[in-house]
Order: sequence, then structure tokens, then C-alpha cells
Amino acid sequence: MRLQKALANAGVASRRVAEQMIVDGRVRVNGRVVDELGSRIDPEKDLVDVDGTAVQFDQSKRYVMLNKPTGVVSSMKDDRGRPDLRRYTKDWDERLYNVGRLDAETSGLLVLTNDGELAHVLAHPSFGVTKVYIAKVDGTVSPQTIQRLLRGVELEDGPIAADKARLLSSSAEGGGSLVELTLHSGRNRIVRRMMAEVGHPVVELVRRQFGPLHLGTLPAGRARELTKVEQGALLTLARREPGTAEKLANEETADE
Repeated sequence: MRLQKALANAGVASRRVAEQMIVDGRVRVNGRVVDELGSRIDPEKDLVDVDGTAVQFDQSKRYVMLNKPTGVVSSMKDDRGRPDLRRYTKDWDERLYNVGRLDAETSGLLVLTNDGELAHVLAHPSFGVTKVYIAKVDGTVSPQTIQRLLRGVELEDGPIAADKARLLSSSAEGGGSLVELTLHSGRNRIVRRMMAEVGHPVVELVRRQFGPLHLGTLPAGRARELTKVEQGALLTLARREPGTAEKLANEETADE
């Protein structure tokens, strides 16, 4: 298939605009700039990006953002009969699966997809995808505590440090504090365990960001398909290290 037609079919731009992108040197195929019109690709095998953002040619792939409410387990079927994710995938014909997990009492951004390779890569902690959490915690968090989170704390399964941490608000009258934590760790319940270790147990926890994706104003319990820009940003992450998905496919992961 001609490159400009493939780009148009993928919804990147009209064929005329796609041709101009190619001529301007904005399109790469398998890592190499292709600036000649008439170049042909195999959409099933070749990796294409525009301005450094990956393009998905497989229109059967679905990428969905869910604002998971509290009380819902991150599973498509719970053997204990608890509310699960199936109610949020009924609008799509494809069988969608969650990328990583949020514990039942944590709300926020969860990615659902039928792209198994992308899911394996993005969920694995060694890939370093960052997640941003807002935690409401007991007590008045001090600047010294924030520095301790950045330096690292010792947990039963080893040391852990926040990539970023900042105090959003704090009440001296016992109203608790709001803390923003950025982590790339995939350890189970890691935010809750870190905050408990520094003496400020979590009262409420929400994940606001997963890699390049932001929860924005999506209401709790609502799901939507990713935009082309968001989809491309996720695919770009997944393609940083070709073959990573195959290497990690059999390893288990668990997010907060």
C-alpha cells in the first residue's frame, strides 16, 4: 500500500496532507525518514511514525480510558462476585482487558485495550511508565516528609523512592493533607504502603495520569476511546524498545 494512502486510512490526515508530510520529511518507516511520494509499506509489518508519534494501522485495535470508581476490582471477572470491569466494556464489540491494575478502593485512570502487546509492555515496571497519584492522607504532611519520600523509604519488599512528590494542601486542624506522587514502580499498593511508612495513612487515592494520558474531566464510572493523539502517544511508548513485549509477556505485574 502507498504510504500516503495508509496514513489517510489510519485517520492521520487527508491523502493530500499526508503527501505533504512525507515530502517535508515528517514520516519515518521502521526508523528511517521516507520523503519520496509513491513509497509503499506493509501496514501489517512496517512501523510508521509521524513527527515521532507512532501510527496504528490496525483498525481492529481499541484503546479506552476508564475513570474507575472505588469499589470496583480491576478484573474482567471476579471470582468473589465483586463489581468488575465488564460493565464498562459493553459498548465495545471487542474483548478489552485492563493494562495493569488499581486496587478496589483506588479510583482513577485505567487503560482498557485488546492490544495485548501494548498492554504487556506498558504494565511492566521495568518499562518505566510513570503514574501520577493524588492521595488524601491522615495528618499534616511536612516538607521533611516530602523529602523523605523523594529520598526513599524502606518497605518489606525493598526500598522505594518517589520520582516526584509535592504537597498540594495541608490542614493544621486535623483535616488531613493532599499529596501528589509520581512513580514508575508497579509494586502492589505501593502508594498506600509508602504513605503508611511515613506516618500518613491514605484515606482516598486517585490515579490522575498514566504515562502520557491525563484523566482530565472524565467522570467516575465513564469510559471513552482515546483520541488519535493519545493513542499515538501510547504506541510511541510501546515501540521504544522493539521486542520488549515478547520478552515480558509471561511476567506478572501489579499496579497500586
